[in-house]
Amino acid sequence: MGFLAGTLLFSSCQKEKKSSVSETEYKLFNLEQSGWKSKSISHLFSDIEYKATLVPLQYYILKNEGSHNLEKVDSIYESLKNERVIEVEFQHDSKDDLLKGEYTDMDYEASVKYMSFYIEKDFQVVTQKGDSIKCSGVTFERNFKVAPFKRILLHFGNIPENENVKLIYQDNLFGNGLMKFNFKETPIKL
Repeated sequence: MGFLAGTLLFSSCQKEKKSSVSETEYKLFNLEQSGWKSKSISHLFSDIEYKATLVPLQYYILKNEGSHNLEKVDSIYESLKNERVIEVEFQHDSKDDLLKGEYTDMDYEASVKYMSFYIEKDFQVVTQKGDSIKCSGVTFERNFKVAPFKRILLHFGNIPENENVKLIYQDNLFGNGLMKFNFKETPIKL
């Protein structure tokens, strides 16, 4: 009888462990289906749409590490939880290539170079407490004229985990002035 009770207790604990793992997997599945994106904010100036989206760090961690070891993913997230990634897309109404000289007052090569190396100086984040944080890096996703938009990923550090932020962009590339993207919701968290 004692053996049977021990076996039932052990299998009960195993089922509880499996259900908590499947609950986490279910949460991951839901986030994957929603596209992993948080709130997007768009502005339209001079026939150019500027769209900023706060992207959860877990998306990039899972993309790199996979979902086979969720404890490792959680550990990496804990070490990076004060980092933020914001995706910014630029698209002309006519779906024309925005890096042409007629939009940027630069030649095409100079525009690509600006998007790759210098545009990060045009962005900063302001926290709820009023702290201004400069962009610590940018990744320009080259699509080689396949997609009708240009996309960059902005990286910011030293932002408290549950802090709402406002992205400030001084548009020096297309000359449309100052724009603010106010993210009032906290990033998605696993």
